[in-house]
Amino acid sequence: MDGQIAARLDRLPVTSLHRKLMWLVGIGVFFDLYDVFLAGIMVNVFKSTFGIGAGQQSAFIAAGFIGMFVGAATLGGLSDRYGRRTMYLVNLGIYSLFTLLAGFGQSFEWILVCRIIAGLGLGAELPLSDAYLSEMLPARVRGRYIAIAYTLGFCAVPVVGFIARWLVPTQILGLAGWRWVFILGAVGAILVWIGRRGLPESPRWLEVHGRREEAERYAAQMEETAIQEGRGTLPPPQPLAVEPSERIPIADLFRGEYRKRTIMLWLFQILQTVGYYGFGSLGPLVLAHKGFDIVNTLMYSGIMFLGYPIGSLLSLPIIERWERKAWICSTAFGMAVFGLLFAYSTSAAGVLIFGFLYTAVSNIFSNAFHVYQAEIYPTRVRGTAVGSAYSLSRLTSAVMPFVLVPLLQSRGAAAMYGVVALAMLVLIADIAWLGPRTTKKALEQVSA
Repeated sequence: MDGQIAARLDRLPVTSLHRKLMWLVGIGVFFDLYDVFLAGIMVNVFKSTFGIGAGQQSAFIAAGFIGMFVGAATLGGLSDRYGRRTMYLVNLGIYSLFTLLAGFGQSFEWILVCRIIAGLGLGAELPLSDAYLSEMLPARVRGRYIAIAYTLGFCAVPVVGFIARWLVPTQILGLAGWRWVFILGAVGAILVWIGRRGLPESPRWLEVHGRREEAERYAAQMEETAIQEGRGTLPPPQPLAVEPSERIPIADLFRGEYRKRTIMLWLFQILQTVGYYGFGSLGPLVLAHKGFDIVNTLMYSGIMFLGYPIGSLLSLPIIERWERKAWICSTAFGMAVFGLLFAYSTSAAGVLIFGFLYTAVSNIFSNAFHVYQAEIYPTRVRGTAVGSAYSLSRLTSAVMPFVLVPLLQSRGAAAMYGVVALAMLVLIADIAWLGPRTTKKALEQVSA
């Protein structure tokens, strides 16, 4: 390969095709996050519906993450072999089918199994989204447009909170309201699956796999779209560093420059989920521990979760203005501070204010790291590298309830969020010391 396809893609203006890809990816992220944050809300519902105890509560929160761990590690790697588009269809198909089956489950055990299998599909959604959009978008707008896709996706978090508040106390067509929360997620994912059938394959991926004719065709279509939309004469492609065309062994992720990046990203993914999902998944349990009833817990969760899309929206004008790793470190520190303030709050006002600030800051953090992790590896191994690292976050998420829930029950919210704050401080040191700079650089420059 000569790198010409990548150079042609990076010199393009933003077109309607780029925006279409961004929306289709963003809506898929919406249903991924809808399901992830569903667990923390539904666990309180199942306490009364199925009479589950503390161990089963932890198991329910962990179940989806166990499946996601396997899915991120396997489907992310398979996307390097079979293509981004193909695995996009596989992962959403798995999720939608088994989420629908969970909605009709007659026992807690059945729902638990469906959650694990649905997680196989969900696990690959975010790593695939990061890799695909990074490869399709021009370097100068890569961070902002990925952040827009995630802003759309994070609208799911308050939505699932308010939907649960509205549906859980009801019965529709003879089905309990909580079942409709699952069914709506499954039906939405099916509609996204239909829309994604028309996605183009990544020309960068096609080029490094020797499918030059197809890569040329897709690149030409994108150029033609820009010309037809009146964007003027396209500038000539600028020479870029050439990526290797031979297959990169997984072991090479632990050699040379990639060794430092892989160690950094693996440690980061183990730690970030303690802060990020330590609030999203366990925040509703903390509210219940503080004495709020289930109705207020659902309402307060929805209000606090408004911080996710708002924080994501706030990242749009700033994510390209400052180095990505600096955003990650500064917002991780904010999460540590607001988590402790949330834990020590005793009033409804304090809980809502600091809970909202936590979620808002955490989504500037999230957008920055989702862009960042896909920028630091070459195309041929990007899906494998990002998927394997991201799978560790899902594994940590699966283990986390069995550590943090008992800590919450025995020592209280302050002790639990003390652990979260410590994890964020170690994460800051990891990124600051080992992370490369990436903002506004071509993927081929960063990964060379």
